Amino acid sequence: MRLIVVSGLAGAGKSVALNMLEDLGYYCIDNLPLGLLREVSAETLQRQGLDFERLAVGVDSRARKSEIAEFSARIDDLRDSDLDIEVLYLHADETTILRRYSETRRRHPLSSEQRSLIDAVALDAELTQPIANKADISIDTSRTNIHQLRDIIRNRVEGASSGELSILVQSFGFKYGLPPAVDFVFDVRCLPNPHWVAGLREFTGLDQPVIEHLAQQPATHEMRDHIVTFFRRWLPDFAREDRTYITVAIGCTGGRHRSVYLAEQVADQLRGEYNNLLVRHNELH
Repeated sequence: MRLIVVSGLAGAGKSVALNMLEDLGYYCIDNLPLGLLREVSAETLQRQGLDFERLAVGVDSRARKSEIAEFSARIDDLRDSDLDIEVLYLHADETTILRRYSETRRRHPLSSEQRSLIDAVALDAELTQPIANKADISIDTSRTNIHQLRDIIRNRVEGASSGELSILVQSFGFKYGLPPAVDFVFDVRCLPNPHWVAGLREFTGLDQPVIEHLAQQPATHEMRDHIVTFFRRWLPDFAREDRTYITVAIGCTGGRHRSVYLAEQVADQLRGEYNNLLVRHNELH
């Protein structure tokens, strides 16, 4: 049985991660008391009629401090049993967490009449530190929207569960900053920009007029071929080292024309060789 423990700071996206895992076929239990982690085993679940091959549990700082302190030992015990276990920890910077709670007007689980929101956020980070230290995957969601986080979770989890390399190819705009959790970044701002071509500005790299324009540029083909050649050479080496996921970012200035076109082109070239391949265009949502 495969078990994923999802934890992190309140407001960092734990619910989004659990919802994505549920979509991927995991039976999800949120806010599991850490004391019950020792009871999680294939044998125990079968006795309870919960015979699942994939299970995900959410834990957070609402657990007792003494239980969180023992988290590392409990994970080690589970790994010594019959479980394939992975710990996922989500976090974001303090400013982002505060902004998210301000926008949603939700109450932080650790805030109270005696504890302000900013103090609750700081306490949350302190209490969950033992879990963060034990994490196999740590994701900073400060600059990640819901769709991007779902793709990151899917990319990393599907590769690990299938044993095959999972690839996420994404386009982005440099003027908005680098996307999170990226392994390789390719800058294609040196290519001719359709933004400055009359009649093309309002289209994107998914639209036929832009596709036809970029397909006529020899440098675009050369850039695509060099990127694809790089991955065809090196992805098998990553796979042999038990790497289960790779995230690729292709960026242009605004993330709407050149990077979108090339992300699609690179993905098309690699799809026949890798089953778990996902494409996302960060600036088109």
